[in-house]
Amino acid sequence: MRTVSNEIGGKRDFNTRTLDGQAILLLAVQALLGTANALSGTFLPIYLWKSSQSFALVGYFNLTQFVVSGLTFWLAGKWVKEHNKMNSLRFGVALSGLFYFVVLMLGKAAVTYAVPLGIMIGIGNGLFWLAFNVVYFEVTEPGNRDRFNGWAGLLGSGAGIVAPWISGWLITMSKGERGYHIIFTVSSIIFAVAVVLSFWLKKRESSGTYEWLHGFRQLREPGNPWRHAVPAIICQGVREGVYMFFVGLLVFLATKNEGKLGNFSLVTSLVALVSFWLIGRMLKPERRRAAMLIGSIAVTAVIAPLFWPLSYTTLLIFGIGTALFMPLYIIPMTSTVFDLIGSTEDSAKQREEFVILREAGLTVGRMIGVAAYLLVLPYMEDSTYVVPGLMLAVGAFPILGWWLMRNLVGKAAAQGRKETETSS
Repeated sequence: MRTVSNEIGGKRDFNTRTLDGQAILLLAVQALLGTANALSGTFLPIYLWKSSQSFALVGYFNLTQFVVSGLTFWLAGKWVKEHNKMNSLRFGVALSGLFYFVVLMLGKAAVTYAVPLGIMIGIGNGLFWLAFNVVYFEVTEPGNRDRFNGWAGLLGSGAGIVAPWISGWLITMSKGERGYHIIFTVSSIIFAVAVVLSFWLKKRESSGTYEWLHGFRQLREPGNPWRHAVPAIICQGVREGVYMFFVGLLVFLATKNEGKLGNFSLVTSLVALVSFWLIGRMLKPERRRAAMLIGSIAVTAVIAPLFWPLSYTTLLIFGIGTALFMPLYIIPMTSTVFDLIGSTEDSAKQREEFVILREAGLTVGRMIGVAAYLLVLPYMEDSTYVVPGLMLAVGAFPILGWWLMRNLVGKAAAQGRKETETSS
């Protein structure tokens, strides 16, 4: 039987690899969210660019989204810790669905409201992922955390295989904006289904008082492991801030065809699905450090094809390489950070504050990444090396992230296992 240290401070389980019903249900909610986002989110930057012909507008929309999401994490932390975290999760999903409905209603006029729309989806993402990460911590243990992350990546990749391909086909086959209207409508419906499914997740007990500046105090404390973990998380965010929207935009610009973008997502997501499944099954805490090093070097090396003439083929080589090796980096990174949160009974009690500290690092990193994108925009048309140079500059940050995390990867789990065996 799985111990529940994350909820009541009991003994942690380092041996259980199976996932219980609540963990599986949480994965199902995340899968629905991933499917809805894969249907429409993949093509939202294209929709905004086609309506505005402005790369800057796409950048400012994403910058607004990232900043507001980070602020929502911090401000909603008190609600999640002291009141009902499940309502935060449901409201976040509902607001995300409402976002696509509003985009649908606005049509091409959505570009006029890019910043307010960025605020809306930022709040929705912040509320959902804050609650999700806290519940994820509570329903997993060090022994099954890699497996949960592997399944999460596998389901996300599965959504990425089918949904964008269907969206690309619909947009290509439909005249005008009809295809976009269809996918935005379907996404809104899927979000509604996710809200309903979330009611089967048990209401989780709230305890403690929210400490607004807990994360900042960790960073000021000499020798605190979070002084290495947070900069590493920032490195992860720098890459994400650009890659989350710019890769799809590059594929569309190279092909001028949404169907090609759907095919790109299908192929790369299929590779990622297999990779996440294998690595999620095989990876153990003691192998995380080596896996993360290999992954960080590999995802940087696969950027090289972008320095060739930009085409669908070079982008596909880059995409397949990224999908193949990114799980080696992201699974150990995520598992180690959450093991660090649960490394002691006291830190587990402050799980909400640590989840917010993690998100603060991601937000800062994403802001840096988007700022770099906006800074090089004026030079993109004058040089064929600006785009691949930007992708390499932000895409190499995982190597720095590994260097910062190298002494922490696997350490929290190993230390906790030792403490547990000693106490036994």
